Amino acid sequence: LGKRLELDAHIQNTLRLILRVLTLLVLSTIIFTVYELPTTIFVGSSALIGAAVGFGSSQTINNIVAGFYVIVARPFKIKDYVKIGDVEGQVEEISINYTKLYTPSFNLLMVPNVQVMNSRIINCTHEGFIKYTFSLTIPYGVSNDDFIENCIKPAIEEFNKKYEEKQLRSPEYFFETSLTMGRTFKFRIFIPRGEAKTLYVLQPELASLIMSRWDVERVKAK
Repeated sequence: LGKRLELDAHIQNTLRLILRVLTLLVLSTIIFTVYELPTTIFVGSSALIGAAVGFGSSQTINNIVAGFYVIVARPFKIKDYVKIGDVEGQVEEISINYTKLYTPSFNLLMVPNVQVMNSRIINCTHEGFIKYTFSLTIPYGVSNDDFIENCIKPAIEEFNKKYEEKQLRSPEYFFETSLTMGRTFKFRIFIPRGEAKTLYVLQPELASLIMSRWDVERVKAK
């Protein structure tokens, strides 16, 4: 229904979650009404729930509370690309207990919502793009200017020509720092929102184009 109405993916997910909760409440009410179950069952159920919590269900309850927090606070939406603590990926679903991420390993990772709530969240999705930053450390051997002119710029130019039909923004770069083993450059690649699979393919390719040219320059410098 959500797709037919062309609703945003995040709205579809929220409606799906609300529908599940309402269905559970309605079914519970129907069961107690049809079978005329006594209210003492509620007392017994409460006791069982209390015992379950004592034996480790508190994590589940925390996840449920955290799930509602994630939905209300909206630190990210469905199809956003996020970094949650030390994991990252594209948000595919937000349920009561878990947030599902489509990761760079092309797998679905279920992150407990309590972990989401207690972690630092970086949302890499802005203005309709996944704005993904990665670093490359280059050994010394040629000057920064030579590396930029002979490696970075030609690699980005080839990258842009190859993927011109995808209407990507041109990658950006800047010098970050010098280390004992070399100097580090940061690169930012722009991929349309919701296309994490494309990111996982193109980011390594851009890095490979740059490093291939560096290999040539390193040989020339010897």
